Amino acid sequence: MKILITDIHHGNGGGHVTYVMSLLKGLKDDADLTIAAPPTGRLYRYAAGLPGVRVLPGLYTSRPLSLFSEVRLLRRFLKQERFDIIHVNGGADHRHIMLASLGLRHRPAIVWTKHNTNPVSSLGHRLRAKFGTHISIAVCDYVARMLSESNYRRHPIHVVRNGIDIDSLRPVTASVKHDCRQQLFGTLSDAVVVLRSIGGTDYNKGWLVLAEAISRLDPDCRSRFRMVVAGDPPSQEMLDKVALLGLQNQLVFPGLVKDVRTVLAACDIGFVLSYREAASYASCETMAMGLPALVSDAGGLPENVRDGLDGWVVPAGDVDALVRLLNQVSADPSCLSEMGQSARTRVEQVFSTPSFLEGTKKVYEQARDLVRKLPAPI
Repeated sequence: MKILITDIHHGNGGGHVTYVMSLLKGLKDDADLTIAAPPTGRLYRYAAGLPGVRVLPGLYTSRPLSLFSEVRLLRRFLKQERFDIIHVNGGADHRHIMLASLGLRHRPAIVWTKHNTNPVSSLGHRLRAKFGTHISIAVCDYVARMLSESNYRRHPIHVVRNGIDIDSLRPVTASVKHDCRQQLFGTLSDAVVVLRSIGGTDYNKGWLVLAEAISRLDPDCRSRFRMVVAGDPPSQEMLDKVALLGLQNQLVFPGLVKDVRTVLAACDIGFVLSYREAASYASCETMAMGLPALVSDAGGLPENVRDGLDGWVVPAGDVDALVRLLNQVSADPSCLSEMGQSARTRVEQVFSTPSFLEGTKKVYEQARDLVRKLPAPI
């Protein structure tokens, strides 16, 4: 099967990079793969290091003159290459692929993955649903429900949950954990509970809500917690907020980390307290490392974590709920080990990479068969 995968991100790319790289690594031995993504993005750089994958610059701008030129070149490329599947992952690349493929005699099947919880009611979405989509992939049930209530319901919608590399992401020994904690904090008592986020420093990620909750604890309890927030460095405004909470000595920002294991290994709990979220690699990567996950009830997050078993689900933005939970953890930290084991099992059963790849392959095959049955374009 000949497959083109597109993505729009110029910078870090977050979960999109993990998603597409999982596909490329898992399918490169069984399919003819090409990826077209902005050359300034992390995805382009990472994919370029994979043998057996063709990596091309893909630009998806919205300025009329640039858009026309890009679509014209893309149409010529699609005519030449005759892809079986084009897998789009954003709005702009989806638009370009729709326009470039209209009326092609050899029509590729277009598969779109919706990674977020943004609305799908705009004119652009209605056009892409009608003219540029054969099958939609939702990364969680929450997103699937959104699609089923939109114009995308006219075509098949499949839930394919993200795949986590459970071979590389696994619990670490006590000595490794101790060393990683030392690197982040210096000398730190084993009794201190370290909470971490690898989802970034955007306000939407809710980490400042957790910081406020820690600041409200009584002094003895507050001293038993530390926070790690990995991702793009925080703004000065954010740092000022941390200082006002009196947590500047209890919160570490390691920046963008190449290997999340070095951060996860130092921690006791992972948190994703977003106000908006779909599937969240970060919560599942936490759980794969044998750590309980603390998540908000936003979007698809409650689908990842069974409250009280693999971690906790709290209302988004609810500081009081977090204060109560932190007091409980401080009073009984022994619960973390059992919950972490349950979290690891949860990921193995529901979010394995083989299941993710098998589900995506089935979508590709169905999309290809659907297109073959369509009448030829005039």
